[in-house]
Amino acid sequence: MSRPVLNGILDTIGDTPLVELTNVFPGFGSRVFAKMERFNPGGSIKDRSALNMLLTRIRQGELVPGRSVVVESSSGNLAIGIAQICKYFGIDFICVVDAKTTTQNLALLSAYGARVEVVRTPDPVTGEYLGARLDLVRELVATVPGAYWPNQYANPLNPQAHHQTMREIAEALNGEVDYLFSPVSTFGTLLGCAQYIDQHALPTTVVAVDAVGSAIFGQPHARRLIPGHGASVRPALVDPSAADEVVHVSDLDCLVACRRMVNREGILVGGSSGAAAAALEKFRGRIPDGSNCVLVFPDGGDRYLDTIYSDSWVATNFGEVSHLWKRSLTTTPDPRLTAAGAGA
Repeated sequence: MSRPVLNGILDTIGDTPLVELTNVFPGFGSRVFAKMERFNPGGSIKDRSALNMLLTRIRQGELVPGRSVVVESSSGNLAIGIAQICKYFGIDFICVVDAKTTTQNLALLSAYGARVEVVRTPDPVTGEYLGARLDLVRELVATVPGAYWPNQYANPLNPQAHHQTMREIAEALNGEVDYLFSPVSTFGTLLGCAQYIDQHALPTTVVAVDAVGSAIFGQPHARRLIPGHGASVRPALVDPSAADEVVHVSDLDCLVACRRMVNREGILVGGSSGAAAAALEKFRGRIPDGSNCVLVFPDGGDRYLDTIYSDSWVATNFGEVSHLWKRSLTTTPDPRLTAAGAGA
């Protein structure tokens, strides 16, 4: 069946695949599905938030192409999503990043024509950069004519975008979603999905996937190596009641899950996606057989080649741990490899 011609690249945001995982959780009595957000044009789930936060304001006349300037703090996926959308509409974008931002992300922002401001001194209290980045954003918003700060950490248009994310999941599984594992950072994805679940009375247990050392659920601050989930400052969008359960995942848990995913499923996932898989591994003993479990995979692994998928980086930070993902595994045969499957 032919697919419709879309009206511009932004129409490809959303309607991402839901993929069943068959090899990475051996002996698990339930089905596991991954919502593959890397298939958005900017490469992550943040495209959804970026589009809703910007397009809504453009339609309301508050964000004017050729006159307004978007200013936002992000060192990763949201920055790239905003940069793509701003380039499409002809809007200037100032992105506040920090010294930990990867060279690949900086190159992508440059390719999209964003102006990048780098914060090199972390917040003296937390030792993290987020607080210092937000201070610079506030300064720029106060001094740059026509500045608009989407403020992903507090903007209700962020979670609103993920009503659609959850609708896609629910429709794909005919409403039979027993568990949803959602990594948290701004809290937008989880809150939006939880709102849709409540509005449609779905029988879904929402599991927040947070990082060890993150401030989101009040844990003591600790250094974190893998970005994408967790936050050093608790975002304004956080609503603890939106999550039925919380699982905290260490950097090593996340790393091992990422490496297992590519070894056993052939899927190169990003750090927060690995965190979702690691959370299910920790939680699986509490899940009744026959359940449908959905993992939100916010992005792919192509932006983690110098960290999670670098053997030298892993050895430097964790030592020799490859045995944790290189264990032999008996997999379920893919039906496409059988005579019946080939002829289907």
